[in-house]
Amino acid sequence: MSSAWVSPVVFAACYALFVIFPARRSIAACGGGLLLVLLGAVSWREALFEKINWNVMGLFCGTLVLAELFMLSRVPAVLAERLVRRTSTARGAMLALCALAGVISMFVENVAVVLLVAPVALSLAEKLKTRPVPLLVGIAVSSNLQGTATMIGDPPSMILAGHMKMGFLDFFAYHGKPGIFAAVEIGALASLAVLAWIFRGRREGVKTVNVERARSWVPCWLLVLLIGGLSLATLPDPDFQWFAGVYTMALAGAAVLWLRFRSRWHPVRALIRDLDWDTTFFLMGVFVVVGALSDSGWLDRVARALEAVVGGSLPLAFAAIAGLAVVVSGFVDNVPFLLATIPVAQKVADGMGAPVPLLLFGLLIGACLGGNLTPIGASANVVTLGLLKKRGHAVTFREFAAIGLPFTAAAVLAACAFVWLAWAP
Repeated sequence: MSSAWVSPVVFAACYALFVIFPARRSIAACGGGLLLVLLGAVSWREALFEKINWNVMGLFCGTLVLAELFMLSRVPAVLAERLVRRTSTARGAMLALCALAGVISMFVENVAVVLLVAPVALSLAEKLKTRPVPLLVGIAVSSNLQGTATMIGDPPSMILAGHMKMGFLDFFAYHGKPGIFAAVEIGALASLAVLAWIFRGRREGVKTVNVERARSWVPCWLLVLLIGGLSLATLPDPDFQWFAGVYTMALAGAAVLWLRFRSRWHPVRALIRDLDWDTTFFLMGVFVVVGALSDSGWLDRVARALEAVVGGSLPLAFAAIAGLAVVVSGFVDNVPFLLATIPVAQKVADGMGAPVPLLLFGLLIGACLGGNLTPIGASANVVTLGLLKKRGHAVTFREFAAIGLPFTAAAVLAACAFVWLAWAP
């Protein structure tokens, strides 16, 4: 096989395996990276020290530890119950839980958010004597949406930050204009209106749910320190090369030491074992596979083809990139798609003389929010349907889409409209 074809063929094979065997995606990604090294498409040195973005990996792994501790502290569950107690109607309580799940997911992995808020939601549904499906699905899609808002909320956001050399505060304001955070919040408000319509019949009063107790507030303060440190990351590291990863890992190390010597409510070994190692190795493998694909020149060809299709029309290019991201991410993992498409969107923007953030922000919104289209589009959706099935509530594709489709449409259209108004020339 010609060397020019090795990288695209390996990438296509890995992508197919991601779709067919999602539970084995880390094996497929790392296997693809190893195969590229053995075939000579990349060297060991290139794979380990050039293709893998270790700053992003440090940020991701450190955030995993801090988020896991935050979840184990039970602080989010305490906040959820306090919020429910302060609402006057069932509809208000349901919307409050969805909104809180979204806020927490800015800092905690989406599946963890679902597992944390779900018991409160199920208790509320039981007291209301109502089927919990709409509420649980609302919580899942809300957590998927808001994870895009900050640099530490979701792996795609971290990947975009690494590519664009963005610091934590750049998600709020970038080059003097509104960042991705504002766009996502506009989308969240639009989607919350959709949920308000779905929950419109629940106007009865709500009783207080069971009281949770926080084990410790230290993990919460560690997250505050993380946000504070990352907000200053561009001072020592303007090119996003090392500080975010090193600082986050240092905080994670301090958190593990605190858990080991100052607090004994959870074994350190269990904490390390329960981290999301599958996604960690998946990211490392995908960095190598997509990096080799970029070196092959095929992404340049895709960019030129896309420019030819849109005919120099920036609105059409923006709609095509965001729309394609929504559709693809509704059915397959958004991480490899995003890694492969970011260089394409970058080249299209450069070729058309368009603002790069315009197309890349539209791509991120589509790739992250598109997962809410289907029950299999995001891990949080799969986990939520599993929780419901265990309690005797089987959710059909159509029933999920009745919530996910209007929710996604409202969020994507509102967020993309805001990005266009803020960044279009």
